[in-house]
Amino acid sequence: MSRDLHVGMIVPSSNLTMETELPRMLAAREAVIPEERFVFHAARARMQHVTPEQLVAMNAQAMRAAAELADARPDVVATACLVAIMAQGPGYHCTAEDDITTALRAEGSTAPVVSSAGALLSGITALGASRVAIITPYMEPLTQAVVDYLTDAGVEVVDSLSLQVPDNLAVARLDPAELREHHRKLDLSRAEALVLSACVQMPSLPAIAPVQDEIGIPVLSAATATTHRILTELGLEPRVPGAGALLAG
Repeated sequence: MSRDLHVGMIVPSSNLTMETELPRMLAAREAVIPEERFVFHAARARMQHVTPEQLVAMNAQAMRAAAELADARPDVVATACLVAIMAQGPGYHCTAEDDITTALRAEGSTAPVVSSAGALLSGITALGASRVAIITPYMEPLTQAVVDYLTDAGVEVVDSLSLQVPDNLAVARLDPAELREHHRKLDLSRAEALVLSACVQMPSLPAIAPVQDEIGIPVLSAATATTHRILTELGLEPRVPGAGALLAG
């Protein structure tokens, strides 16, 4: 007998990719484990440009979004803007997850909370990696904030590439096929894993398996890490076909 699992997402108002890649991955999982069906519910927080000011303003809307999602009684809630959290300083994902949890509990929801920022850290740990290279769509200062965040958590960033696209809708329109070229600009000689997209808005899913096959080390993204953490919080095997080593099961 199949069962429905309800996934709540707090996303930027200009997000296109999280609501595409996450369902796509979990639909691929349903194809091999048909007794589990995933249903998605999103609450939006205003953000158009990836600037420090708009990221702070978006974070301030998370409690309202969480309260709205609580009404749908989700089984898990994911807050899905990695840089909005990382730009607030090291360890902020713990604060963000706790605040959203408090808002959900106040509305009678018992759903666990996942952040894409915390999920990227736990995903790197799950791969047994301590040295990574990353690709981001951000301007250089925000990429440095991500590097600093990972470094503070004990992950060495051996190299990084900023694509420098500040408009969030433009980020969603980046061609994931180009990541098969962009990663060649990185020095991966010391990397134990590659974060192909350190942003849930930059599409990367079609490139993850081909790039992993080419470079011979695990490849993950903010989206695959978030999916891994969602499945883990639900007590399910983190297995999605074609989504890289982290979701190999």
